Amino acid sequence: MCATCGCGSDEITIDGAAAHDHAHEHHHHHHHDAGPASRTVSLEQAVLAKNQLFAERNRGWFAGREVLAVNLMSAPGAGKTSLLERTIREMPDTGISVLEGDQATSADADRIRAAGAPVVQINTGTGCHLDAHMVAHGVERLAPPRGSVLLIENVGNLVCPALFDLGEQARVVIVSVTEGDDKPEKYPHMFQAADLLLINKLDLLRYVRFDVDRCVARALAINPRLQVLRVSAETGEGMAGWYDWLAGRRVRAEAAE
Repeated sequence: MCATCGCGSDEITIDGAAAHDHAHEHHHHHHHDAGPASRTVSLEQAVLAKNQLFAERNRGWFAGREVLAVNLMSAPGAGKTSLLERTIREMPDTGISVLEGDQATSADADRIRAAGAPVVQINTGTGCHLDAHMVAHGVERLAPPRGSVLLIENVGNLVCPALFDLGEQARVVIVSVTEGDDKPEKYPHMFQAADLLLINKLDLLRYVRFDVDRCVARALAINPRLQVLRVSAETGEGMAGWYDWLAGRRVRAEAAE
């Protein structure tokens, strides 16, 4: 369970098959805690500590195979899947494969497959984020080849995914102009954790009240090392910058070996 929001994870499936996630078994040995509050904190620490073990294992697996793993996070509807579809179509020689995280459906994985990339669907049930153990299961099934790029589309949520290291080399947060430009202030942990901010749906800017400069300024105030790119997955505007960024990270992944 995710102690921060109380979500359960007893319904996880990977490509439709039940995944038994021992990392999320409930621990009932907190009899000496002072009360419910300290029980919650110790449970959260235990969950995050166990997640970190799997994350480090994943990180070693990725490094050993020179796989660039990128964690893509956003609120629901920011355009993660559309961005992935265009990326797959326009970077055909990059060897992209995808882990698709969602609570219930396989619709996004179907879209990724149609775009031409190998994909494994992870359904989290009531869970609001992917964790490192789910990713380990998914990677085992997906088997991304040496030197390839693994794009992990996390569950649509700007809170819990920021807390869970998946063993990835890079974290990308996507904000669309159809959302509020105050997202960085509302969800600071997500923006602190990210390496790159993609501002998506630029083609809709003239229809909405979204101040791009203000959003960028707020994000940089929270995380001065954050790189920012403005894109439209619909029209392709700015996407070359995203592809360059991915290519640069890929070189770094190879150099780290």
